[in-house]
Order: sequence, then structure tokens, then C-alpha cells
Amino acid sequence: MFKKFTNCCVGIVQNYLPDPFLFCIIITFAIFISGIIFTGQGPMDMVLHWTSGFWSLLAFAMQMALVLVLGHTLASAPTFKKALKSLARIPKSPTQAILMVTFISSVACLINWGFGLVIGAIFAKELAKEVDGVDYRLLIASAYSGFLLWHAGLSGSIPLTVASGGESVVSATAGIIGSEGISTSKTIFSLSNMTIVGVLVITLPLLNKAMHPTKEKVIVIDKELLKDDNEFIEMERHEMTPADKLENSKIVTIIMSIMGFAYIIYFFINNGFSLNLDIVNFIFLFSGIALHKTPKRFLHALSGAAKGAGPIMLQFPFYAGIIGMMTGVNAEGISLAILISNFFVQISTTFTFPMLSFLSAGIVNFFIPSGGGQWAVQAPIMMPAGAALGVDPAKTAMAIAWGDAWTNMIQPFWALPALGIAGLGAKDIMGFCLIDLLYSGVIISMGLMFIGM
Repeated sequence: MFKKFTNCCVGIVQNYLPDPFLFCIIITFAIFISGIIFTGQGPMDMVLHWTSGFWSLLAFAMQMALVLVLGHTLASAPTFKKALKSLARIPKSPTQAILMVTFISSVACLINWGFGLVIGAIFAKELAKEVDGVDYRLLIASAYSGFLLWHAGLSGSIPLTVASGGESVVSATAGIIGSEGISTSKTIFSLSNMTIVGVLVITLPLLNKAMHPTKEKVIVIDKELLKDDNEFIEMERHEMTPADKLENSKIVTIIMSIMGFAYIIYFFINNGFSLNLDIVNFIFLFSGIALHKTPKRFLHALSGAAKGAGPIMLQFPFYAGIIGMMTGVNAEGISLAILISNFFVQISTTFTFPMLSFLSAGIVNFFIPSGGGQWAVQAPIMMPAGAALGVDPAKTAMAIAWGDAWTNMIQPFWALPALGIAGLGAKDIMGFCLIDLLYSGVIISMGLMFIGM
């Protein structure tokens, strides 16, 4: 029965989910029309909101493109490839491969979401080379499913924001959270959050394993397609010009690596194990430079990795435009995002508020796939409403955080780096991710309602 349901979801998604770019365009049209109908704004008002947001994610888009390119470049280094290959030889069956990639991706995303997003996809590709009979679509979907946990981990932007405190947090929460903030012991390391994380880390691999198709329905990838067709060819020393010798110099790499790792060590000494996108990319960059040994080899690998960055560069401005329309207010100060949040507040009780905050955040995240953007929109509404109902502010913050992560399972926005590495489309994995979404929604809702912070 479960496999039939899974096959049905996969079939529906493959038949009806369009290419991620077209999906983005459809959402753009839907929000444009919704803004006109529900907020009473004119078509030109919505166009202006769209264009005001269009270029607002340029820095973030560049960071995400670098996550993909630098992560892929690092993974193609001989030493790194050898380590991944050894790890990928541990599973002896398709279901063991699914279990392993889900667990590793989940743990990696709890450490840092950017790191987990790339490493999970790269490891999944390596598993596909080593394990016969594994469904490649499910393998990549399983690697991506670990991303569900990122907001509950060490790099969760919302719990780290409320922990930092300061005037910005006071303003964003209408004074519900003071300038001292809320310690991560009450958010990330709370009983409620750790219980949800524990249950998902244990059961998500088992759920993904149960989704593995029967032999006649398995779709495997031709292993020839996974071979590196961008092999570096070393020049003979006597053929090199002075410029070639410089490009192939290990001394240049050693000096650059020393400078880079000196800063990395300095960063961790002064900031602890506090990873952000910039330091993750910095680690990827200088680890790649060091492991490729020469500038020429590194640049060769980089050029091959950059081929998959196009969809990110194209789609992020359109999603930024969607965020602009979702948050663009009318003359009364009302936006679509505010209307969604207010609706869930109005139907809430003290008991149901955490779950409904989670659901509202999940819906808003579908159109504003950004933790910072989501917090800016929902915190001024949900935090005071929760306080008025007697709900702990830490629980309200984590409900918003979980909602922001939850619908990433069916939102192609965050899957783009993983899909770029895997060479798949969103429709190939989202059917499996839909099952993960439904299951995790129940677990998260139960944890938020029945377990105290």
C-alpha cells in the first residue's frame, strides 16, 4: 500500500511539475494576481513590488552559486574523491545506500546547511557509482531530505537571530524578545526541538528506505554518465613555457593555502564553531586549492563545476521578485504575507498556536524561500500573538523556523544546487520529497504541540 502511494506521488509530480524555472514563473503569476485580488493593489503596484525585490538577492545568489561550484570543485580533487569512494563502498545494497546517504546528509545539515546540501548530493553521486540497483532519483531525494533539519541545527538562521538579541530583534518582535535575546538552550537545544530532531534523524532514513521501488520500477543511472569527462591532462615539463610553469606551480598553491587556512583557524578561534555561508565557501575554496595542488588543475576543475550554476543565477532574481510582491504593502500596510499570517493567528488557541504558526510559516516559505525574509515578515505578527495567548516566545520562534524548513521539501528553490550536482530535474525527486513532507509535518506538529520547550 505504501509503495503504491509513493508511486502515485512520484507519477503525479513527474507528469505535472514543470521545470523549476517555469514553476517559478507560475508562482510569479499566481502572486501577482493574488496581490491584486486580496490586497486591492493595482497591477502597476504589483509590478513595482516585483521589480523592487528583483535584484535584492544578488549577494545571496552569488553565495549559493559558489556553494555549488566550490563544493563540486572540492569533491573532484583526487584525495577527496578517494575518500568519498571508500565511504561509498560501505553499503552493500540499494536500501543500505539510501539509509546511509539520508543519515549523513541529515547530520551534515545539522552542522551547517550549506555544507550538508552540497556534501549530501556529492556523496549520493558517488554511491550511485558503487552500489548496483539503487534508484538514482530516490538517492538524490534522500540526500536532499536532510535539508529538512537545517533550521533546527547549528546554522539555523532564526534561532541564531533571536539568540543574538539587540535592537533589531526587539523591533522585529514588537518587544516580545528583549535585547538580551533568547539563548539557544531554549531553542536549538530545547527538549521539544531535540526530540523532533532525534525522531527525524532516526526515522527519515527508514522512511526513505521504505520508498525504494521494486526492481521492475527502479530507475538506475548509467554509470558511464557519472564518470568525470573533464579529466585533467598534465603537461610535460619540457613543453611548458614560463607562464605554464607558474600555472602548474605547487609553490603558488602552498603559499595561498597557508594564507587561507591561517584565516580559517583565526575565524574559529574568535568565533567558535559558528559557520555561515561565507566561511563555508572560504573553506571549500582553499581546501579545493590545496587538494588540487596546482592553480592549473584547480581552475580546470572549477570550469567544469561552473556548468551547473546557470539555473541558480537565472532563478534567484525571480524568487526575489516574488518576495517583493509577497511583502509589498498596500495603503493600509497590508501584504499577502501579512494576510496569511493573520489568518492563522485568528483561528489559533494556546494549544494549537505552535502548530498553526508552523503551518503558516510553511505556506509563507513556499513563496518567500528565505529564512531571514520569512522572519522579517512573520515575527512582528506571530511573536506578539503568541505572547498574548501565553505561548513561550522560544517555541513560537522555533515553530516559524521549522515551517521555513519544512516546505523546502517541495520547493525547488533550495534543491537547485543539489540538482545541479546530480544532473537531475526537480520533477525527478519531488515525488519522494512529498512523502517526506507529509511525514515530517506530522512529527513536527506533534512535537511543537505536546512537548514543552
